[in-house]
Amino acid sequence: MTPLLVALLLYGAGIGALWRHAGAGRGIGFRQSAAYLTGWLVLAGALTSPLHALGERLFTAHMIEHELAMAVAAPLLVLGRPMAAGLWAFPGLMRRRLTRIARARPLRAAWHALTLPPVATLLHGLAIWAWHVPPLFDATVADIGLHRLQHLSFVLTALLFWWALLRRSHPLGAAMHLAVTMIHTGILGALLTFAPRVLYARQTFDAVRWGLTPLEDQQLAGAVMWAPGGLIYAGAALGFIALHLARQGRQPGDLSAVSTP
Repeated sequence: MTPLLVALLLYGAGIGALWRHAGAGRGIGFRQSAAYLTGWLVLAGALTSPLHALGERLFTAHMIEHELAMAVAAPLLVLGRPMAAGLWAFPGLMRRRLTRIARARPLRAAWHALTLPPVATLLHGLAIWAWHVPPLFDATVADIGLHRLQHLSFVLTALLFWWALLRRSHPLGAAMHLAVTMIHTGILGALLTFAPRVLYARQTFDAVRWGLTPLEDQQLAGAVMWAPGGLIYAGAALGFIALHLARQGRQPGDLSAVSTP
């Protein structure tokens, strides 16, 4: 709860300071702040609600938790411009110092490299596939430190991924990276769904308490990643394509944008 509460307090304090300085809704709009709050609620619900406790015993619930964090909460948090709001939470002198630190060449170079869309897509994909190696995934059920590291890597790489698409990528490029992510997560989901035997013995051990065999629990978890997760990525890709088409329609000289008598 501590990182979640700190993030919320910083964002709320930053929004309040910014709006007192520039006027309500300026700099960071009402929709952006609503997006952040919604994303925060989704993330908090995924990581601290009974869903989290259930996810330690049921693979399907664990997968739902991951999809909510990576595919729902992360893009909403990015849309809320959390870094800009967080800076405004600090007094003027400290804010200027933090801004100078953030603009230092090494940090700028590192941030530029990490938020390149191909790099962010690759890092997010590697985190997803690496943590789903069966021995490592099963180890997170028994080791709280590994469990927290798993969630942290999922959330951080998802934030980088969505930041790169929403802040740095051309809409068609973003759609392509979403398609790649949809394909490789779909492949992983299909592998879990159609595996002939149980791959995650520890994670699915308690499935019988909910009327499922361990293999059925694994199959349902794979289906969650494959279908609902894939639909989110596909919907976002279509949204970026629609944004590109809307921008094309506003290009100067476009005959479709010229009103007729």
